[in-house]
Amino acid sequence: MNKVLIISPHPDDETLGCGGSIFSHNKNGDEVYIIFVTSISINDGWSAKKVNERNKKINKIKKIYNFKKSYNFEFPTSKIKYDNINDIINKISNIFREVKPNIIYTPFINDIHTDHQIISKSVNSCLKKFRYKFLKKALYYEVLSETNLNFSADVNFHPNVYINITPFLNKKIQAMKIYRSEIKKHPFPRSEESIKALATLRGSESGFKYAEAFQLLFEYN
Repeated sequence: MNKVLIISPHPDDETLGCGGSIFSHNKNGDEVYIIFVTSISINDGWSAKKVNERNKKINKIKKIYNFKKSYNFEFPTSKIKYDNINDIINKISNIFREVKPNIIYTPFINDIHTDHQIISKSVNSCLKKFRYKFLKKALYYEVLSETNLNFSADVNFHPNVYINITPFLNKKIQAMKIYRSEIKKHPFPRSEESIKALATLRGSESGFKYAEAFQLLFEYN
């Protein structure tokens, strides 16, 4: 049994990036944990209705994925700055020490969204084997409209690990529908068609019908 930790800058990143793989880990009997890094609040100008709706969506997604435990750092969404990075690193380090995860999933460090970039750099600061001897593997995941639309990045996403999600693609799409404001009709980049098309492409690269792709940071035997 592995202990798997997902770092999700915003609710929906976990589903777009590795939703099928989460279902696969569940089937394999692994314990899956998640960190939601950002949140919205009335203090930041959001209505009580929007805050309640978001919290309900998170509660639904936690039940669907059957997370062993979830954490929410409650940094204001889209307001993460490099000034926050030490706070984020310290919080992630504390979770590492508590959970002792073997496998880490984090967003690609060159995603177009600044939140993703800063959070992924924070995670990278914690991926030191000499401090966290329980670490075995760390993977970047890709997020539609964030990973593939950074046209100016010097280093693009290069998948080299694939997970077969053929039995779980429909469940992934249903999970994404919980975030109904984030999924729209084609050609919107987060449409059902786009999710399925990416899974089809990654499957064709790896010999599966549908797959999710990742870029390996490291793996220790």
